[in-house]
Amino acid sequence: MKFSAFGERFGDQLGVLQLMDDFAALANSNERTLMLGGGNPACLDEVMEVYQQQLQELSNDKARFNAAFGNYDTPVGRMELVDALVKLLNREYGWGIGREHVALTNGSQNAFFCLFNLFGGRRNDGELQRVLLPMAPEYMGYTDVAVGDRFFTSHRPTIEELPNGLFKYHVDFDAVTVSEDIGAMCVSRPTNPTGNVLTDTEINHLDQLAQDNNVPLIVDNAYGAPFPDITAGNITPNWNENTVMCMSLSKIGLPAVRTGIVIARPEIVRKVGAMNAVMNLSPGGIGPSILAPLVDSGEIITLSREHIRPFYKSQAELAQQHLTTELADTPARLHRPEGAIFVWLWMPDLPIDANELYQRLKKKHVVVVPSENFFPGLESDDWRHKRECLRISVAQPKEILIEGLDIIINEVKSLYAGNA
Repeated sequence: MKFSAFGERFGDQLGVLQLMDDFAALANSNERTLMLGGGNPACLDEVMEVYQQQLQELSNDKARFNAAFGNYDTPVGRMELVDALVKLLNREYGWGIGREHVALTNGSQNAFFCLFNLFGGRRNDGELQRVLLPMAPEYMGYTDVAVGDRFFTSHRPTIEELPNGLFKYHVDFDAVTVSEDIGAMCVSRPTNPTGNVLTDTEINHLDQLAQDNNVPLIVDNAYGAPFPDITAGNITPNWNENTVMCMSLSKIGLPAVRTGIVIARPEIVRKVGAMNAVMNLSPGGIGPSILAPLVDSGEIITLSREHIRPFYKSQAELAQQHLTTELADTPARLHRPEGAIFVWLWMPDLPIDANELYQRLKKKHVVVVPSENFFPGLESDDWRHKRECLRISVAQPKEILIEGLDIIINEVKSLYAGNA
């Protein structure tokens, strides 16, 4: 059979597909595997018990149950959650938004498929329009949602060397330019994969660049405030009519309900709703039905600040201490953990690349994610750094995290010692 050009995009070499296939194969294996890859959040008892209680209350209320399971929602999602989000965001941040500024999607991956293809690709005049990622590494899931080639452009970061085996990426504003073929800019904050949090100065600079060039600034806030608020400090998200803020229910512990959130000017929300209608008729309503009361009351912020953020902060600090101490005599360095659920290990001049290290670790039943897939827009840049890093999840229990880190440490030490 003959596939279209669109169909040919979905081959075996997609980074996200390879990652998910590996996870599925290992999860169904009889051998014990230390899963330090992927973005699956931890199931925290204190948090999951609240969701279970909400589900029980939903089940016991016939009218709410029938609405959640038996009815299609609007193309922009369940209004119960939309209205609760408007109330919470206006109360916490004074954004002044209404329900016309909010759309729900079937997960944030679905949201980025909509947004990137709204602002990137071929225009009606035939010219190519691209999405600018001001700094890579960036989320690997962006790469394959684009319907078209040469879709992203990106730039290397500057690298700030820090004490105690740490470093930090910054946007290189001397390199970042918004050319006429740019349709939108996008950053994640906190950043997947590195745990980096762009400073307020960087965000303000990017916002001004976007406004000056009449393109939207898309902010992937999947790990940020007000929920799940997995940040090392108090980061206040900023929104204006030129900003597209994307959020998710995944990292609060509900990845299976596949609910993404887009906050944007009404014309963008209407476009996302239209795409929802074509692809899905409407977004799923079960996750929004469970979460809406917690958003409306503000309890979701309490859960985030008292349980979700402290857990990941503790886990990241544990990983940082262990990796920087044990690898202190090697060139390896760790990006300073500032948010999200990962740590990012850089191994300059390692004798093998990160993909080969990933395969070696997998044979030892440790799953991480190699770095090369996290540089969308820099595919043609032969920068050695792209092949020298690992993303390591800290969502597993402490004993599993330490056991996996020890295997990684021993393998890295052995390679640096010349025992390839």
